[in-house]
Amino acid sequence: MSDNRKTKRTVLWICMTALFLGLNVALSSFGIPVPGGHLYLNDIVICTAAILMDPLSAFISGGIGAFLGDMFFYPAPMFVSLVTHGLQAVVISVFSHYILKKKQAVSAGIGVAVGAVIMVVGYSLGRAFIYSTPEYAILKLPFQILQAVVGAVMGMLICYKLGLKKIFDSYFDAKQK
Repeated sequence: MSDNRKTKRTVLWICMTALFLGLNVALSSFGIPVPGGHLYLNDIVICTAAILMDPLSAFISGGIGAFLGDMFFYPAPMFVSLVTHGLQAVVISVFSHYILKKKQAVSAGIGVAVGAVIMVVGYSLGRAFIYSTPEYAILKLPFQILQAVVGAVMGMLICYKLGLKKIFDSYFDAKQK
């Protein structure tokens, strides 16, 4: 009987990881035009997945999802996306699951704030390296900050205000028993 529970949990883990990966690819493939650039909404998926899932699943859905989205539609920064969004997702997931266990919302909030800084710094350094101009990285900095803030706030709202974290945890706990 315990093998059956383990199999169900593994299948659920694979399906949820694939779902978040697919959402990340979809949302990283297009941006909302804003004056001077584009706003990509895949950070919402990355933050939400990282709050809900374990660090490995967060890395797969966040880092590899962003990598695939870039590879399909705009390959120049795909490795920057892999490292930056992967690290961002792992840090958020570690904070959400292993730090301040009695105050998960506070811990997740700290995690998404640290993740936002990782994303902004990672993309700024990555752009300066890929395009060989720090000026280009500085030019895109406001859009990176906006994207990080929107992703962090929306991820927290989806998980805690809309109750997705409670639903997700109860579903995973029910499948474990």
